[in-house]
Amino acid sequence: MTASDPQPGADSASGAEPGSGSEPLPSASAELSARARAVLALERRSWAGPGAKERAIREELGMSPVRYFQLLNALIEDERALREDPVTVNRLRRLKEERRGRR
Repeated sequence: MTASDPQPGADSASGAEPGSGSEPLPSASAELSARARAVLALERRSWAGPGAKERAIREELGMSPVRYFQLLNALIEDERALREDPVTVNRLRRLKEERRGRR
């Protein structure tokens, strides 16, 4: 991604075909990054105990659990992630809505 590329998930009028509504054209940045795919893959797994997931985040992805969950939260709102792994993304979206409903 270059400095002139839009941020992932950001809507851009320049990516839409004139007169076609709000549907953007596919572009080279239409695919998820390797890191985003790794986050989804880690989230698909089940965990034996409370510390196992945090340990895997640090060891396998080389990031803090806080950063992981920030990326994951943004990722579940990204339509590219939904196309990549609909089962995981929809499960996470449902959990997020349930938590939001309890507040």
